[in-house]
Amino acid sequence: MTQSSVVAGGKTVYGAAVGILMLDTRFPRIPGDIGNAGTWPFPVLFKVVRGASPDHVVRRQAAGLADHFIDAARQLVADGADGITTNCGFLALFQNQLAEAVGVPVASSSLMQVPMVQGLLPPGQRVGVLTISKNSLTAAHLKASGVATDTPIVGTDDGREFSRVILDDEPTMDVELARADLVDAGHQLIKDFPETGAIVLECTNMVPYAADLRQTLGLPVYSIYSFVTWFHAGLMPRVFDRRLTDPRIIDHPA
Repeated sequence: MTQSSVVAGGKTVYGAAVGILMLDTRFPRIPGDIGNAGTWPFPVLFKVVRGASPDHVVRRQAAGLADHFIDAARQLVADGADGITTNCGFLALFQNQLAEAVGVPVASSSLMQVPMVQGLLPPGQRVGVLTISKNSLTAAHLKASGVATDTPIVGTDDGREFSRVILDDEPTMDVELARADLVDAGHQLIKDFPETGAIVLECTNMVPYAADLRQTLGLPVYSIYSFVTWFHAGLMPRVFDRRLTDPRIIDHPA
């Protein structure tokens, strides 16, 4: 049987299944950060939502920005995205609105992993969350992500570098100080909640320090990277070589 050479169209961009809604920022995006294209082992599409600053989205609960994110998400889908994610865990507030508006799967926040990770842990252990701003993370954010309101949470709010640089959108960052802020917050989480058995990083800018947390604390660490790579695996399942398993097409030696 001759394989057909006819293919279907309908999109502008192909091969980039995940569309990422980006805040309007200038702070450094080092390898591992969601906004660094080199972070991803597969192509992604980016769309910046102009005027959506970290301060507005985190400290001011993204007030008045829902329509802007919806419009940007629709543009990503029109361009070719098969699923949508965002570069801020606090955008969990828009999960239902985005999913309803775009008609494709939406993974708005890394926090959505918490219930799944909790199901992996043995009795007596709990998922702990590290966030860029515990002062701003409300019960509404947790509810929108399916996270219990009594979940152990520690922020990097009082650190020396990380939260300030990101939330104030500063143009430079001392990476080693930021790394220390994350490790310190991890130690504080274990001290305050010794039952912690795994960590979920709310903030998408924390990914570059996930390995440091894992090495230092000895606990599994889940982030937007783990979430979106899982998300992508469903949007574009790997195609395996059927010649390795189909006995009808195995070449037998003479």
